[in-house]
Amino acid sequence: MKQNIFADNLKRFRAEKNYTQEQVAELLCVSAQSVSRWECGNTLPDVMLLPEIARVYGITVDDLFKEKAVAYKNYAQRLLAVYESTGKTEDFLRAEEEFQKLIASGECEANDIRSFGVLYHYMTKHSFEKAVHYLDLAIKTAKDSDKETFYRAASQKIALYSETGRSEESIAEQSSALEKDNDNPMQWCLLVAAYFFAERFDEAYSLSSKAVEKFPGSSSLHIYAGDICRALKKYDEAFLHWNKAFEIDGTYLDAKYSIGFCYEEIGDYANAHRIWKELAEELKRRGLIVESEFPANLAEKCADKIL
Repeated sequence: MKQNIFADNLKRFRAEKNYTQEQVAELLCVSAQSVSRWECGNTLPDVMLLPEIARVYGITVDDLFKEKAVAYKNYAQRLLAVYESTGKTEDFLRAEEEFQKLIASGECEANDIRSFGVLYHYMTKHSFEKAVHYLDLAIKTAKDSDKETFYRAASQKIALYSETGRSEESIAEQSSALEKDNDNPMQWCLLVAAYFFAERFDEAYSLSSKAVEKFPGSSSLHIYAGDICRALKKYDEAFLHWNKAFEIDGTYLDAKYSIGFCYEEIGDYANAHRIWKELAEELKRRGLIVESEFPANLAEKCADKIL
């Protein structure tokens, strides 16, 4: 039964492509007689040839043995359909590789280029869904056992939502969480972050001022308060918050990054250079050699701008 389906599919796919048996034979580097015998169900091609047959007809190997399978314009288009259906990373990579080959061949049409863009569109959608799934799982897992991971996972989700136009969802989510846990400085910090990433800086400033007054010993709140002040160009106030954050917890280097970028923003490249050098040296001291390269490069760029 399977062989009959296979033979019938070969004939149908060839007809849909408007290929002759001779043309298919040339593409596969076999004889026209071999193609004829396959289509008559007398013999089967070597299993190693199946991927090439599928490629010629714009299908997958599995399609060769399926009833009512449809031939696509090319193999890349078929793999796009597979990825749309599965959302699996390995299927995305297969489709991406095939589209790249198609473009390199010079036989790519406008619709193929559009489809290549669609592939990345689907990938973005699937990646977003996976990112939210695993961040939510981390938040749930760490909520009662690992405050640092909980905070970082929640902050990352807020950043992700802001980058995908869903900032208001973050604000609503964190507002609800704060109502249930009003005495938790971390929840205040997350709502401040949601307003900050939404670029609602005036509201973020008002909320962060209340939060810092309520929890003066929270370095994270001081860092966000400083970043908000920087966005509002309240630079003196920003430096006060960042320095306070570093005073509270000298191991938490986020404040130093904010200070360095702010010095660059106001054109004080000498102090920016000093901060980047300090950060690079501290990261090296902690054994974070790769991470130290970023501030080291920033220090070099600032050195070139010092008069």
